Amino acid sequence: MRTADIRSRFLDYFAARDHTVVPSAPLPTPDPTLLFVNAGMVPFKPYFTGEAPARWERATSVQKCVRTLDIEEVGRTTRHGSFFQMNGNFSFGDYFKEGAIAYAWELSTSPQAEGGYGLDPDRIWVTVHHSDTESRSIWRRVAGLPDERIVDRGDEDNFWSMGVPGPCGPCSELYYDRGPALGREGGPAVDEDRYMEFWNLVFMQYERGPGPGKSGYPILGELPRRNIDTGMGLERMATLLQGVDNLYEIDETRPVLQRAADLAGVRYGADPEADVRLRVVADHVRTALMLLADGTTPGNEGRGYVLRRILRRAVRSMRLLGYEDLALVELLPVARDCMAPSYPEVADAYTRIADQAGAEEDAFRSSLKQGTTVLDTAVARVKESGGRLLPGAQAFLLHDTYGFPIDLTLEMAAEQGVEVDREGFTALMNEQRERARADARARKAGGAVDTTALRPVLDAHGPTDWRAWDTLETESRVLALLGPAGPVPVARTGDIVTVVLDRTPFYAESGGQDSDAGLLSGASVEAEVLDVQRPLPGLVAHQVRISAGELAPDDTVHAAVDPEWRLGARQAHSGTHVLHAALREILGPDALQSGSYNRPGYLRLDFPWRGALSATVRSDIEEAANRALRRDLPVGVRWMTLPEAKEIGALALFDETYGEKVRVVEIGGAWSRELCGGTHVERAAQIGTVALTSEGSVGAGMRRLEAAVGIEGFGYLARERDLVARIAEQLGAPRAELPDRIAGLLDRLKAADRENARLKQQATTARAGELAEAAAEVNGVRIVTTTADGSAQEARALALAVRDRLPAGAPGAVAVGTEDGALVLALNSAAREAGLHASALVKQLLGGRGGGSAEVAQGGGLGPAGVSDALAALATVIAAAAG
Repeated sequence: MRTADIRSRFLDYFAARDHTVVPSAPLPTPDPTLLFVNAGMVPFKPYFTGEAPARWERATSVQKCVRTLDIEEVGRTTRHGSFFQMNGNFSFGDYFKEGAIAYAWELSTSPQAEGGYGLDPDRIWVTVHHSDTESRSIWRRVAGLPDERIVDRGDEDNFWSMGVPGPCGPCSELYYDRGPALGREGGPAVDEDRYMEFWNLVFMQYERGPGPGKSGYPILGELPRRNIDTGMGLERMATLLQGVDNLYEIDETRPVLQRAADLAGVRYGADPEADVRLRVVADHVRTALMLLADGTTPGNEGRGYVLRRILRRAVRSMRLLGYEDLALVELLPVARDCMAPSYPEVADAYTRIADQAGAEEDAFRSSLKQGTTVLDTAVARVKESGGRLLPGAQAFLLHDTYGFPIDLTLEMAAEQGVEVDREGFTALMNEQRERARADARARKAGGAVDTTALRPVLDAHGPTDWRAWDTLETESRVLALLGPAGPVPVARTGDIVTVVLDRTPFYAESGGQDSDAGLLSGASVEAEVLDVQRPLPGLVAHQVRISAGELAPDDTVHAAVDPEWRLGARQAHSGTHVLHAALREILGPDALQSGSYNRPGYLRLDFPWRGALSATVRSDIEEAANRALRRDLPVGVRWMTLPEAKEIGALALFDETYGEKVRVVEIGGAWSRELCGGTHVERAAQIGTVALTSEGSVGAGMRRLEAAVGIEGFGYLARERDLVARIAEQLGAPRAELPDRIAGLLDRLKAADRENARLKQQATTARAGELAEAAAEVNGVRIVTTTADGSAQEARALALAVRDRLPAGAPGAVAVGTEDGALVLALNSAAREAGLHASALVKQLLGGRGGGSAEVAQGGGLGPAGVSDALAALATVIAAAAG
């Protein structure tokens, strides 16, 4: 059975049993504690935690997931995959244990002809929490399982929570016996390779308190509404139904693995180490495809770094297999064809995906060149010092700065006869991982701290009456006042506090639009609104500074958005939509916005594109945007379902979560049609102008446009006009002739620079000859010491010129100092043959500082007096070394 068919069969089964089919959320998640969705229940988390009321009593989904914490294990075990799909059925206060167990058993064991998966019921084992006698009884009654195939387990294996205070409960897991060829007999407690887990049923019935780890925290009581969260690993079920050994061999991954093997000229199964690399390629190429399809782009931080690492690990694995040509262009189309039956968007967006992946591979190949140079230099230093061990810090630098995987460093160092301090490298990697884990814990804790004090406000008063689309002013009541440590009874002049109002006209930052500015004013207070956010779904929180007076809970205030700020914000947000449409009009549909930010007077827009835009293309984009303003295109808002919005071609942001109804903003009808919750002008002409101010790279395959909008746009153009007028006046030329006039000036400057360089070289050559003629001789070594005007580079040029003019057969040493405290020492080949070493001599002269090669070395930081002392000491140092 194909994986796509397993997926559709799951959804069809639960849809027929009154479950609402919920589409998979995008992999990037707005959850502040996560980078990507890493479990099937993540999109439903607000309903389980009580942050928002559940929209359905029953739901089912097949959720895309990415986990990368154990990325080094991918390929080495057959159970780890960085991308996976989780089939899930969910109950929000509806059915509980008996219903969940009955559904899981029926779907798993019913014949395939009747819509089930047809697993042999005699080969299914289950685990239950040791305290959950109810589940054990249900399994015996519903499935007829004997007690020996119902295994008790403890908190570590069979008790679920999210790691923070909130819902928790026992779980029951289904395992399938794959036969004695794959391991020992005795059930999942003995061997989880032979007995493969394929479905986990979580029974959320308790509320837990604070505490670390998977056990030891207090259970505070029963939940008012008991919930069900189940997860069936789609790839695991495919492994069972397709009769293969592991998830790398199912129909969605094996073709990628086979293509990699064909390119590398190896056979899967012939060599264990090559098999690991092939599995890494198969997994990572599929993961990268899905991340790119959902709008993640390679970068140096957060989600972008995860994707960059995955892509580079895939390319590196192909290299270790012996394939050094471009790999992703060969592998991604195979992954696309495997995944498109379930996710048509990967085919629709493939041109963009391929461009971004190709740019990243190009960048990595360039990094490999740079890293190879650094590695070669480091290895040479190790050998010069008589060692055979490359320091772990050097290997970590290559990994962290140049993206050099440790396996590649080990291989290339071994080729040059040098080992790597693997323990030192591992220690530094562990430090980095611990910092990352601490950061993740801080994000999770930060989210919990922020919401702990706010959740009771939401529970007591309900969602904020948000009026930002309708008005700039409201009469509002203060529901809560919070300081850094929690609720406060009063805020006084100078205090910065968080304020929750019963209703607000302020726009909370979202969708790339900055939050509103304005004032809260009352009988005894005036406060400046600094920031507005939505820390919980439905709740708006205002950060304010008390300008005068006092503010307390239950006070009545007049909330007023600064009208000029809001006008600028509307212009900037509508301007972003206009620029996006203009970009796609000029460059084509693949130039899809992948991120934006706008505030009054300013906007920026990121989009995937390889290579800089020419001046002509930038001008065309700007003209297309302003042409829309001149036509005064109407701006309209429509509400509809998400499928309806997609049907009419509305563009959606990848990392936004949408409800049943979505808000579609149109500018000129189909010309610009996007899902958007921001504030906008009524007609395009109200934007004023869109003036591009810059275009540049923000990562491999990603460009950024910045623009000034509205009155700030006119101001930018006025400043540009004044600048041109001043230049024209200074050059005494009409504006139309400025480009030619400036080009002529630059040509003359370049010619003058070339002439200066020629004269300087001529002077250096003449001086070099004079200095060589005047060389002193110490113990048979000709010595020249002098100073040079300018930088260490000029001192080096003079030292080499003098050295080259000394007699070839006699040892010679030239030292040149500079006014800024640098010293350069050059030896000829005869001096080297006599046993002198430039780097060693410089270290002696400078007290251990400086370094270089055997022939040329330098150091700095001496000061004028230090340079004189070092030059004077050269003869003594050389006499000792040569004697």
